[in-house]
Amino acid sequence: MALDKKSDRTLDKTSDQISNKVLGKISAQPSDNISDNSSGTSSGIIGLDIGGANTKLASADGTLTELHYLPLWKNTELPRVLGELASRLQPEKLAVVMTGELADCFEDKTEGIRFIMENVEEAFGKEKVSYINSKGHFFKTGDSLRSLAAANWAASARLIGAEFGDCLFVDVGSTTSDLIPILGGEPRAGLSDFSRLLRKELLYAGTLRTNLAALLEQVEFKAGSCCPSSELFATTADVYLLLGDISKEQFSCETADGAGKSRSEAMRRLARVVCADLSEISESEILELARQAKEKQITKLENAISEVAGRHGLTKVVSAGLGEFMIQEAAKRLGLECVSVAEYWGALRSKVFPAYAAAKLLEQE
Repeated sequence: MALDKKSDRTLDKTSDQISNKVLGKISAQPSDNISDNSSGTSSGIIGLDIGGANTKLASADGTLTELHYLPLWKNTELPRVLGELASRLQPEKLAVVMTGELADCFEDKTEGIRFIMENVEEAFGKEKVSYINSKGHFFKTGDSLRSLAAANWAASARLIGAEFGDCLFVDVGSTTSDLIPILGGEPRAGLSDFSRLLRKELLYAGTLRTNLAALLEQVEFKAGSCCPSSELFATTADVYLLLGDISKEQFSCETADGAGKSRSEAMRRLARVVCADLSEISESEILELARQAKEKQITKLENAISEVAGRHGLTKVVSAGLGEFMIQEAAKRLGLECVSVAEYWGALRSKVFPAYAAAKLLEQE
């Protein structure tokens, strides 16, 4: 999955700062972490999915899953967290996929890839690390470095293809939605985010971090309709928290206003989307705004699924990610069979599925 550009980024892209980041010398905000690892030990093989906003981790045996909110466009804690993970888990082998190279603190994707690789290898040791490219294969000497860009979906697709055969794999995460056609066990998607955007195989809308102004074109109220403010006042996490689709613990990213994640604070942010506050808009109107945002996102996803599945003659959808509830509703509306990764492999693995897939692919090598 890709990373959206943050307008409030203050990190200067100077060579000194990039060098300092590689050495892990830049301080950062504390990260949020979701984990089901009670023992602190691993199965020996670990998968890492290093995104622009989140770093996800899973063991090949599925007993360990972790999600760390580590926004790379800010002063990042990635080097420190990787060092802590390496010390705590001490895996025998590590499979890595990434999307964080698109973060706008890097001059280009190549710089981002090198930054991620250098930090991973410094923490875990180069001899332990294997990378998966955008074709879902392990990176070899002589391969293009840029083939590692935005490759987390390819690891997932290869595992899904081996398990379910021909299908459309759809993963709705915190930031984006991947729609990957799989035929004959092989993913048939474009090999870059740009090409997948053109083919409707990538939607820049997720369960947590999507600006409602980018999702909603118009909001309907009893008093009339209006266009939303184009400011970053609220995100989809506020919508799905209020509607009960995610828990407060699953709201793992920062809020749009830097405030808390209570129901009243989420309502206040949604009110601002239509330039109001809680004294001039009712709770029922705020919930109606949330329902319209949810419907808009599901409709966009439904249209993309219909187009990509129809292009390849696919009638089965395999759903994964924090936003599985949206995928299942979209598939239902289209009359398509839908298999849930959360039900098949477990909900926690579904939420960090690229990391789990990377670990399984390395285990099978």
